[in-house]
Amino acid sequence: MLERHEIEAFVTLTEELHFGRTAERLHMSTGRISQIIAKLERRVGVPLFDRTSRRVEPTAVGERLYQEVRPAWDRINAAVEEAICTGRGLNGTLRAAFVGAAGGQLLAGVTELFRKRQPDCDVQLREAQIADAIPWLRAGEIDVALGTFPIDEPGITSGPVLVSEARMLAVPSKHPFARRESVSMEDLARTKLLQFPDPIPESLRNDHTPQITPAGRPIEPGPSASTLNEMLTLVGAGHGVFPVGAQTRRYYARPDVAYVLLDDAPPVRWGLLWRSNSATARVRAFAQAAHDLRRLTA
Repeated sequence: MLERHEIEAFVTLTEELHFGRTAERLHMSTGRISQIIAKLERRVGVPLFDRTSRRVEPTAVGERLYQEVRPAWDRINAAVEEAICTGRGLNGTLRAAFVGAAGGQLLAGVTELFRKRQPDCDVQLREAQIADAIPWLRAGEIDVALGTFPIDEPGITSGPVLVSEARMLAVPSKHPFARRESVSMEDLARTKLLQFPDPIPESLRNDHTPQITPAGRPIEPGPSASTLNEMLTLVGAGHGVFPVGAQTRRYYARPDVAYVLLDDAPPVRWGLLWRSNSATARVRAFAQAAHDLRRLTA
């Protein structure tokens, strides 16, 4: 395999046809360029340049090698430049996903602030269903996702908490719980708890749909649903109950569903997620815009 400095010296000398100009262009000494070319010719086994006191010209082998190497060298350099722009630049496109109407509104506000700060970077918003966000991140289909915590997944980074809201229990409007001001986690043992679809991070499943109450009483699992609307439809039809954030009352008001406070449950927390190995400048700037927006509107 040829090393980078060997390719660079060979290509530049073929174009400049002068050791001095090649050395100046590559910020090396003339002697160093001569050493690199001589070593390369020993590895190839034939001369690549004809040298006289007045001129330098590629041999037939050198010319053919240049014609083969130059396009590949251009592609390598272009790929490196693109990677640098992705990692450090704030242009291009950032793809962001959200789940639910409240998540969409929050992410739209973040996008507006981000675009004011970074006008050269476009943002594409996509709605994700409950089980989409993590697979989309892993597949590189999106750069960031707004989701509920906790997410304890290898290769996935959770940003700061952006929203913390009371945890409610969505119950059928005719259920005995609907007549109460609040219920407790122990009350979940008295009904069926609807389930997340697969695949869902285990940390999120344990937090939102536990199998037992804090006192150790079993909670009967109900059917699963792929979207929040499907989940609430099952709730309204009497197939079970499901914990949601307080904002659900505003965005998903339904005559067949009541929302009751889970008074001893931790709040529902929302934040941004991204691939740990893809924390580009765009992702970091978007996360900062999200943090600043919540601080300004708090």
